[in-house]
Amino acid sequence: FELLYQPDVVRLYLSILTESQNFNTLEAAAGALQNLSAGNWTWSTYIRATVRKERGLPVLVELLQSDSDKVVRAVSIALRNLSMDRRNKDLIGSYAMGELVRNLPTRQQRSAKNLEEDTVVAVLNTIHEIITDSSENARSLIQTQGIQKLVAISKSSQSPRETKAASHVLQMIWSYKELRNALQKDGWNKSHFQSVSATPKSSKGTAGRSGYDDSTLPLVDKSQDEKTGSRDMIPMDELGPDGYSTIDHRDKERKYKASENTGDASEKEPLKVRFPLLLNAS
Repeated sequence: FELLYQPDVVRLYLSILTESQNFNTLEAAAGALQNLSAGNWTWSTYIRATVRKERGLPVLVELLQSDSDKVVRAVSIALRNLSMDRRNKDLIGSYAMGELVRNLPTRQQRSAKNLEEDTVVAVLNTIHEIITDSSENARSLIQTQGIQKLVAISKSSQSPRETKAASHVLQMIWSYKELRNALQKDGWNKSHFQSVSATPKSSKGTAGRSGYDDSTLPLVDKSQDEKTGSRDMIPMDELGPDGYSTIDHRDKERKYKASENTGDASEKEPLKVRFPLLLNAS
């Protein structure tokens, strides 16, 4: 399985993400990178660095603008995994924060894309990972006017999962004492960053240990948590033939047939990279 973790494989997925106009294909390719970069073992660490060196970060950041809910979700989780690399975290915090915040709902309405709950939670968890151990990334979040949206979600969202995820982000921001003066000058106080209700402890599963909602975790991490053996190996045999794909297979055949006959309604213009500083990162 080491063949999956070679630079040529990363280049292939990045080429698909750059050239494809089909939402299903984009979701599947982002889902593949999401799983290859999951966890703390040697190969995933290598993949995270390889994606950066192959100039893949700006490609993923650009895809956060997608009109497809599932593409935004898969890309968000991929960026969350990739940000476990410190250099990636700094770059993603600088260039992706604005796009992530734009995908969050406001007090009055959902985001313009009307993203599903799972996707909103995925975006929130990605923001949490990006600002963890990085006050500069937290500062970037403040500068993108993200606090307003986070407070609105934590106080008024009808989704307990969204409320919980937003509260985790707010608590992390308030933990940086050097940012409190700026926050207070903007009219925020400690009460805005406190959880509305205590989060129940989980007796099992990754969500209880990390504070993340398990439904947004990579497929690899979920499989590992269900096993009692070593976390150093990915249980490849349990992923199945489509283990790296996040496509909704109920719609796959219908959408591809429509694409062949009349042009897929979910297609869009190819994305262009607009982050020159990221391209030169290594």
